[in-house]
Amino acid sequence: MGDGKKDGQGTRLIHPPCGECEHTGAVTPPIYMVSTFRQDAPGKCKYSDYSRTCNPTRSALEAYIADLEGGCAGFAFASGMAAICSALMIFKTGDHIVATEDLYGGAYRAFVDVFSRFGMTHTYADTTDASAVEAAIRPETKALYIESPTNPLLRIADIAALAELAHSRGLLLIIDNTFASPLLQTPHALGADIVVHSATKYLGGHSDLIMGLATARDPEIAKRIGFVQNAVGAIPSPMDCWLMMRGMRTLKPRMLAAQENAGKVARWLAANPAVERVCYPGLETHPGYETHRKQASGPGAMVSFFTKEAATARRVMDRVRVWTLAVSLGSVESLISYPAVMTHMEYSQAELDRLGINDRLIRLSCGIEDAEDLIADLEQAIG
Repeated sequence: MGDGKKDGQGTRLIHPPCGECEHTGAVTPPIYMVSTFRQDAPGKCKYSDYSRTCNPTRSALEAYIADLEGGCAGFAFASGMAAICSALMIFKTGDHIVATEDLYGGAYRAFVDVFSRFGMTHTYADTTDASAVEAAIRPETKALYIESPTNPLLRIADIAALAELAHSRGLLLIIDNTFASPLLQTPHALGADIVVHSATKYLGGHSDLIMGLATARDPEIAKRIGFVQNAVGAIPSPMDCWLMMRGMRTLKPRMLAAQENAGKVARWLAANPAVERVCYPGLETHPGYETHRKQASGPGAMVSFFTKEAATARRVMDRVRVWTLAVSLGSVESLISYPAVMTHMEYSQAELDRLGINDRLIRLSCGIEDAEDLIADLEQAIG
C-alpha cells in the first residue's frame, strides 16, 4: 500500500506492513512456532538468535501497531499490564511520575505496590486540568502518565496540551489508548511519546486472548523499551500474535458498530428517571465533549452511569441477561461491571470516595448485539 501513510485507518487495518508471506504470497503472515534459530557461525544470525528477542510473527504484529499509531516502533507483550510496566521500567529509582487520578485499577496497583518498592514515586492529578498537572510536577518528575478517556469515569484530557506541557519541562508523555483504539485516536500525532494498549480489549476484540502493545514516537525511547522487552521477557506467543493480527483486521466494523450501540444506550440512560448521570464523551453534556471531538474521530463504545440509588445498581447487576457481568471490555459481546468492587477494588475506600467511584456507578462495554436488545435488557433490570 505504498508508504501506508496516505491510506485511511480502515485501509491500513486491512493492509498492514508484513501482512503477507513474502515467500509464498499467502495473504496472512505465517506463524513461526520457533524458540531458536540456526546460526551461520557463532554470533552470526540469519534473523535472530532467540524468539524472546525477536520472532517473525511478533515482528509483523509490532510493525502493524506501529503503522496504525504512527510510531517509529512497536512492541508486543504478554498482557496490557506487561506493556504498561515495561514502559514504566525505562525509568529509575528516584524518578517521579504524574498520573491520571482515576486510573485503571491494575495500573494503580503497579504504581502503589510495585514501583514504589523500587524507589519510584508518583502523584495523582486531575489530567483534565493542565494547571493541576503542572502543579504536581516536581524537579525529579520524568513523565506524565495519562488515560483519555479514563477508566471508569470517561474523563477527557487535552492530549496536545499535556504533550506541550510535558515537553516544555523535558518530560515524556505516556498515554493508555485502550478505550479509543488507534481507529479513533492516534496520540503520537498529538505529541505523545509512548502509547500503550491492553490489546486484549478492542484490538483483539473477541475475549479469547490476553496481550499488550506499546509504540514509541522517538527511536531513542524505542531502544529503551526494546531493551526492557528483551531483558524482562514478558512477550506473547507467536500464536497469540497471529490471533491478535486476525482480530485487528476487523477493528473498524466492530468498533463502529459498538460505538453506534453505545450512543443509543447512553441517550436512553440519560432519559431514564432512575439514572442520575451518564458519562459518555459522545453526549454534548459531557464536560470533555469538545476536547474529545478535537482529538478523536468518535466517542467510542464505553459508557458509565450513576444510578440515583445504590439498590438500583445492585438490582441491575443481578437481573441483566443479555449483558454479561464480567471484567474486561472491548469485545463483540456487551459487558457490564461494577467498578468499585471489580476493576477498581485495588483503590482504598478513601480514594474511591474522593473520585466518586461508588456503589451507584456501573460501567458498560457495548458490544455489537442489536441495540434494542441491549436497551430492553437494561430497562427490565432497572425495573
